[in-house]
Order: sequence, then C-alpha cells, then structure tokens
Amino acid sequence: MTGRLADKIARFEEKSSPFSQSINQGPSNMNDAALSPTCPPPDPHPKKPAFALPPLSCDSHFHVFGPHQVFPFAADRPFTPHDAPKEALLRLHEFLGFTRGVFVQSTCHGSDHAALVDLLASTGGRYRGVALITPATDPSEVARLDAAGVCGVRFHFVSHLGQYPALEGVRAVMRLVEPHGWHIAIHVYGKDLLANLDFIAGIRERVVIDHIGRIDVREGEAGAAFVALRRLLEKGSVWVKLSGTDRVSNQEPPFRDAVALARILAEQAPERILWGTDWPHPNVRRMPNDGELVDLIPEIAVNATARRRMLVDNPAEFFGFG
Repeated sequence: MTGRLADKIARFEEKSSPFSQSINQGPSNMNDAALSPTCPPPDPHPKKPAFALPPLSCDSHFHVFGPHQVFPFAADRPFTPHDAPKEALLRLHEFLGFTRGVFVQSTCHGSDHAALVDLLASTGGRYRGVALITPATDPSEVARLDAAGVCGVRFHFVSHLGQYPALEGVRAVMRLVEPHGWHIAIHVYGKDLLANLDFIAGIRERVVIDHIGRIDVREGEAGAAFVALRRLLEKGSVWVKLSGTDRVSNQEPPFRDAVALARILAEQAPERILWGTDWPHPNVRRMPNDGELVDLIPEIAVNATARRRMLVDNPAEFFGFG
C-alpha cells in the first residue's frame, strides 16, 4: 500500500469512526453531494439470525464499494452505489457469524482493484477476491492480484451491467489467468445461459455460476434454463452459488419460489454449492435483510452436513483457504 493511499484511508476512518462502530448506521452517510447513487444502500438494521453459522463459515459472494473519496468509482460505471466500505462489511460479517469471505469485484470500480486489494491486505488471509480484467490487462497485473489473494475472474452476461463480452475476449482473459489456476465466474441471465451453454460447458477451468443462474422462477424446475443449469452441474467441474434468492424470486420474503429451486441444486450437487449474502445488494428490486437471508440457509441445505459443505468445506476447497 502506498503512503498516500494509507493516509487517505486513515483520514477516512477518522472521519467515519461513528459509522464504523455500529452496524446499524447506513453507508449513505459516507457520500458527498457530488454523487447521486442510482441504487439504494443496504438495510441498515440487519436482523440477528436465528440460525447459527458453523465455525469458519464463508460468505462466498459480496462486494465493497468505496469509500469513493479513497477508492473512486469508475468514470464509465453502469451504476452508482452508496459507499459500502470494508469496515461496514467486516462488522456485518462479525454480526452474522462469518469469518471468511470472497470479495467479488464490481463494475462500479471497473478494473481498478485497489479497494479489493486493500481488504485482502487487512484481513490476514481470511478473504479471497474475484477480479474483473480484460484481454489488455498486463500479465504482471494478474500476477500481482494473484499474490494479493485473488483466485478468480468474473464475466457478465447481464444487460444492466453493459455490453456482453465477446467470447474471443473471454477466451483471451482465460488464457491470461490460466497459469495461476483461477476459477471462472459466470454472471448470466437464464436465457443467456441457454445461449452460451456450449461455450460454458467447454471451459476447462473450474466454473461457478452466480446467483442460481438468474433463472426465471416462473418457469419452475422444468424450465429450460434450470434444466440446463442442472445439466452443467453434472459435469463435475461446474459449481453454483445459491446466493441471490431475493434477486431470482417473484415473491416477497422469504422468497419461497427461489429457495425451492436452490434446494434442488443443493440436493443434486452438495459438494459443489456455495452461498453468499451478495451484500450490499446493488441493483435489486427489493432490498433484503441480511439476517433474514442467513435464516434461509437451513431451507436450502436441509441438514447439518450439507450446510457445512456449502458454508465451510466447499469454499475452503474452491477458493483455496488453508
């Protein structure tokens, strides 16, 4: 970390100490008048979960935004979030019971991974990262991120985050990260999962499909996208994050329609499922409560063995926790 960056972080933490001391103060306090967020902040009053997470549980999917005074948002970002800094994330994890986590780089920060590297450097090996890189990224930058704790690269096939990547560009990026053994994270809508099914099935590296494949739950378990997702899981090298039930659901909490489909996947491939909060929930139709999401875990993974796999053993294997 450069001296200038360390000074900026120290000044921010000094100014924001009242927020940092309480999980129940909203991150919107961090924003100056120059930014106009286009999505709401996370629920500032998470419920204390009734479900007690097993030791070494991992939040396998979250983001950190800013603080933008220290880690500026990308000029070409597709959305503008409220600041959701690492201090808020770590306090939430302590409150919910997570001791490990995976920071998924967001398009609002683009290819500037300073916030991600800062969190990894300050958490003693308990966290990993997933990057956003391009074919133009220098191999030395990939090596730097790998040394910092990044272990995957993510591709978006969702229209609200910009133009879909050209498959040749995706292949070029996969060649860049192959020497480091990174996994490939695919963020895709169900209909585009179908359109790219052969490509995804042909990826040699380990693949994880984010947010239950963003399937259309109205199609049910017989829907073409859900059937295709289950077929991918049969490959043995494809994993799935059973996060985002709130995104996928067409119902109000507790999102029974999406939870039912997540449970099917958990029962099909208990050794290749992961779970994450998706905090701070950018671009959602309705803001979930993180404590309530944790309390859905026993409905997705219905016995203690499956829950330990999803929260502890599988993340340890997939993300390389010691």
